[in-house]
Amino acid sequence: MEPVTNKVYHSWNVPSSQFAKNTFNPIRSIVDGMKLTPNPEKDMIALSIGDPTVFGNMTLPDEAEESVIESVKSRKFNGYGQSFGIEKARAAIAEYSSKEGYKITAKDVILTSGCSGALDLCIACLCNPEQNLLIPRPGFSIYKTLAESHKIIVKDYNLLPNKSWQVDLEHLESLIDDRTAAIVVNNPSNPCGSVYNKEHLIEILNLAEKYKIPIIADEIYEHFVYSGNTYYPIASLTETVPVLSCSGLTKRFIVPGWRLGWIIIFDKNDVFEAEVRQGLISLSQRILGPSSIVQGAVEGILAKTPQKFFEETIEFVETNAKLFYNNIVRIAGLHPVMPQGAMYMMIGIEMEKFPEYIDDVAFTEALVREESVFCLPAKCFQYPGFFRVVLTVPRDKLSLACDRIAEFCTRHYSDVGSGGNVTVNGTN
Repeated sequence: MEPVTNKVYHSWNVPSSQFAKNTFNPIRSIVDGMKLTPNPEKDMIALSIGDPTVFGNMTLPDEAEESVIESVKSRKFNGYGQSFGIEKARAAIAEYSSKEGYKITAKDVILTSGCSGALDLCIACLCNPEQNLLIPRPGFSIYKTLAESHKIIVKDYNLLPNKSWQVDLEHLESLIDDRTAAIVVNNPSNPCGSVYNKEHLIEILNLAEKYKIPIIADEIYEHFVYSGNTYYPIASLTETVPVLSCSGLTKRFIVPGWRLGWIIIFDKNDVFEAEVRQGLISLSQRILGPSSIVQGAVEGILAKTPQKFFEETIEFVETNAKLFYNNIVRIAGLHPVMPQGAMYMMIGIEMEKFPEYIDDVAFTEALVREESVFCLPAKCFQYPGFFRVVLTVPRDKLSLACDRIAEFCTRHYSDVGSGGNVTVNGTN
């Protein structure tokens, strides 16, 4: 066969794909660009990493560990399963997720590589390039990363810090147009720690119903709520709005590295039946599903983990939240918003009171440099003027971090000039 061409190439030219070039993670971009040089005389306290396993003080339930060991030893889960998940595992998750008033079956469950994998499938299935996806601000950066890699336009709808981070419904509605493909609702929330009450969730659903827009519900922190609050799966409150709910083992069971997530299809009126259900299955075939070993263990994990484990986990994090809030609220220039669930707290900064620093990134850089306390600037969540802390660290480290933050703010606080521009809990 004659060669297609006899042209000689003298140099290599192997560009990355457009898909790769479109993929951008704001957190990594901002954090990687920060000048993080800790004070060598103080041990580093990282309040920035949303991984509850980092410090070793929060561990998985024994029952989960034993279930994985049984799965390995059975030798039944070393091969491929269905791309959207082994039947037995999907049935267990369906039973775990069913509530009074709505019954889920295995066919409504698609297993994924972590909750981020679930979100990826949902966004890719519901949205075409140049359509738009509505996401919360502040919100987890992965929504933007996943959407923009597919050339999907992202529109941020505002959350209200003075209303415990409820959705600004008027602003949300103003963003909807004929190119809006879906709305992402994150409840309980990262980074805000908000837990929406039933009435507010119904208000969001009413907008979705009015404009006939499906909801992608990021519910990875389902049931992770503090005393006095109640978690409502958003799909349990509607008879008409189709919902793709994303969750997983990650946070409730303290096993983020196991990478088992899932999508639950709530579709009482078969809106998704024509194309979306099959579309999700087709997309799952790109990577042939998550770890079969963990799938083999999930029935035991869900059935055997005692309620006491969850209660003790939430009690620890809630106590940390109260401790942190009560210490930080006394610091001039800072305005914490008390969370209602999840593992995070957002703290507003009156930047005018810290004139040495141009923004929250510079503020948190200096906090690392002087006090070796690393908090995540909220610019990472499209919400400058705040920073986020993780509440899963050991209590002694959290108390020490509070003391160091107070010392830092006392040194740099200036009462010269007008009042701050941060409004939280109804006060400036």
